[in-house]
Amino acid sequence: MKNKFYAYIENLQDQITSKLEAVDGLAKFEEDIWEREEGGGGRTRVIENGGVFEKGGVNISAVHGELPEALRNQFKVAEGNFFACGLSLVMHPINPFVPTVHANWRYFEMYDGAGNIVTQWFGGGQDLTPYYLFEEDAVHFHTVCKSACDLHNTEFYSKFKKTCDAYFWNAHRNEARGIGGLFFDYLKETDDISILDRFNFVTEIGNSFLESYVPIVEKRKGKEFKKMHKDWQEVRRGRYVEFNLVHDRGTLFGLKTNGRIESILMSLPPIVQWKYNHHPENNSEEAKLLDVLLNPREWI
Repeated sequence: MKNKFYAYIENLQDQITSKLEAVDGLAKFEEDIWEREEGGGGRTRVIENGGVFEKGGVNISAVHGELPEALRNQFKVAEGNFFACGLSLVMHPINPFVPTVHANWRYFEMYDGAGNIVTQWFGGGQDLTPYYLFEEDAVHFHTVCKSACDLHNTEFYSKFKKTCDAYFWNAHRNEARGIGGLFFDYLKETDDISILDRFNFVTEIGNSFLESYVPIVEKRKGKEFKKMHKDWQEVRRGRYVEFNLVHDRGTLFGLKTNGRIESILMSLPPIVQWKYNHHPENNSEEAKLLDVLLNPREWI
């Protein structure tokens, strides 16, 4: 399974970066191959200062070796070995009317002393962070997510949408990071669902990503904007940074386990503002977005 999923994310990385380069029309992804001293490595691809994307990355990695202390504590084991691989992406657009997007699909195995698999699971999801709210864009994104889920289980979308809303919540601000999407973790084999079924579901979601995001980018990338729109985008980017550095489990795990810092912090936007006690004007487009972030809603 680990070889099967890694081959999948290698191919998916190629598909996504190729399409996003075409959408950008100016910049190309720069590739960085790296190795992890404890075992494994990855292939980081970053795009910067493009025609559409100010900064973005689409990264894959496969790491293995002895369980880091943080994982030993989490699983309550004295020792053990693990394998983990995944694809992680974040795209930060130039135009404030184009949303930021994040996605991640991953697989994990843990072994006993004899090398037998003692647990394995999939995780991941995708979520949208707009700076200005276009309800039809939110509906489109969630509709694609639901359609992909429904091919496997009609209860998945509702369940994983709720999990996403709960996870991407800036608790110290009491507001959502964005308008959600899907988030799932620890998808293991059960009596009714095989690990291959889990693979088929997660790859279905991964394959739906471009359909969920690219039409929104194409629709909004040419919309004219002013400095006030860019300022609001950069203030909201600050909230994105806060979530990633304060709450995000993946970022914190990477920082605590001697992860590759450049790849971990690839998700951060290049230009951000923090304005003291900043509040949008009542009934403004900015306030319209904030209302949705304070009160997450059902989009479909």
